[in-house]
Amino acid sequence: MEAIEELAVQPCTSSLYLRPFRLSYRQNGTKKFWDFMRTHDSVSILIFNTSRQCFVVVKQFRPAVYMCEIERHHPQVFENQDKESFPSLENPLPAVVGVTYELCAGIVDKPGLSLEEIACEEVLEECGYRVSIADLRRITSYRSGVGVTGSRQTLFYAEVNDQMRTSGGGGQPEEGELIEVVEIPLGESMKFAYDETFPKTMGVIFSFMWFHSNIAPKLPKK
Repeated sequence: MEAIEELAVQPCTSSLYLRPFRLSYRQNGTKKFWDFMRTHDSVSILIFNTSRQCFVVVKQFRPAVYMCEIERHHPQVFENQDKESFPSLENPLPAVVGVTYELCAGIVDKPGLSLEEIACEEVLEECGYRVSIADLRRITSYRSGVGVTGSRQTLFYAEVNDQMRTSGGGGQPEEGELIEVVEIPLGESMKFAYDETFPKTMGVIFSFMWFHSNIAPKLPKK
């Protein structure tokens, strides 16, 4: 996962996932504009393994996170953005600075499938557990990236056990996915959520808090 080589930054003229726009508008009599991206909505799933009392999350390299760290250490990389080529990265940072812990998730890009069906597919592909729609509990939906994309993410909860695991997960290599499945013990989950040495998404923190408020009090006492 961390063997990142031959880095090259270049302008993005087209994309399957992002479409940049500029909205011009008048608000309370003041003329304004705002640059934004249109992208897919998504689903995410908080997975709890009842056999071993742990959360199942994923760990993967995120180029956008990595490049934020690159810019922090080498701001010249993004200077003169109108040029056809960017400065080469002579001494790139270790890839680990771009690795994050996240909930199992996926974009909504299959019109024929419901959000629940997409969530079930993602749990199987990324984490190796076969769940049904009946195994899912919808927690809520919210807007993410409100200043840039405004896309909607829908969060589900699924309980699994060891018998429901049919593969090691890891995503779809043919689509370029390289995902590591990670288990976070229940007793260590809130410490993990607030430990900044483990880069993570807000979805992990929020969903762990939701679990401790809504599910943990109902668990059998040991």
